[in-house]
Amino acid sequence: MLLVGLGLSAVCALGALIAAVGVVAMAFPGRPEPWAVHLLRRATGAAGWAAVAVYSLGLSGVLLSEHAFGNGADSIPAPACRDGFDAETRQGLSHHRSSYLPLRFDCVRDDGTVYSSDPSYLWMNWATASLALAAALLVIGAGYATELRARRTAKMS
Repeated sequence: MLLVGLGLSAVCALGALIAAVGVVAMAFPGRPEPWAVHLLRRATGAAGWAAVAVYSLGLSGVLLSEHAFGNGADSIPAPACRDGFDAETRQGLSHHRSSYLPLRFDCVRDDGTVYSSDPSYLWMNWATASLALAAALLVIGAGYATELRARRTAKMS
């Protein structure tokens, strides 16, 4: 499952890169008309692919941490909650909580306090949300540009 998640992330990153090249190509002569609508659509694709790439990268991390828990010797508590943390942080570790939306793998102590197994989930969640919002706004902008162009054409006729 981990390889599928990493593969999906790589494919989506490649899609985002291709879409970004399409956005940059709009700066050169010979661009399609109406160029503004095409630019917005290509930027939507780039933002959408990038959002999926970042999310699937984080999803792979959560899935890997879930898979490592209870899978073999020395796997309880979750290795993601132990590896790389000092003894004071791990003291009283009782269990973990994971979530796929938003991405997180939290480690819970006996007293109820929580610490994140990987602080990078925070930026992955924010990046995914920001890129998805940008893609949605670009779709709305492309629709608005198309409508505006249609109104101008109808007014000139």
